[in-house]
Amino acid sequence: MSRRAEALAQRLEQGARELADLAASLTDADWEVRLPGDGRTAGIVVHHVAAMYPLEIQLAQTLAEGQPIAGVTWDAVHEINATHAREHANVTREEAIELVRRNGALAAAAIRDLTDAQLDRAATISLYSDAPLSCQFFLEDHAVRHSFHHAAAIRRAVAGARAEEGVAA
Repeated sequence: MSRRAEALAQRLEQGARELADLAASLTDADWEVRLPGDGRTAGIVVHHVAAMYPLEIQLAQTLAEGQPIAGVTWDAVHEINATHAREHANVTREEAIELVRRNGALAAAAIRDLTDAQLDRAATISLYSDAPLSCQFFLEDHAVRHSFHHAAAIRRAVAGARAEEGVAA
């Protein structure tokens, strides 16, 4: 097994674990807090991260085989996110946490299967103006980073909502 792949898998597992723990710690009110600049609730965002792991891994595996990622645009990403938010508007904490754990474990296992040569392979990525980027970069910028990015946004939104409640009380 590649030490680099193992390190990436461990970082993804850490992020998934931290996101699941954060989700478990949220109150019912926190779960419904909308993230500023995003509009989705904390609960939907937790589920979103889990739901995106398989797609992010599939795209990384495309790069690992030296194939380009074509036709993926930020507009398409925004539409996927909006559709997901509509379809999972009533997601429960238990459903979201279980999906984070399950899909996080599957994503980490898939990363562990990658060789150093695959991590180093680069191909053009439409999401980045067809820049040729490596599989490892794509993993770090998407599947590995995703939970950390959204957990931080959830913490800020919840802290802001709690502060507003304190001021109003």
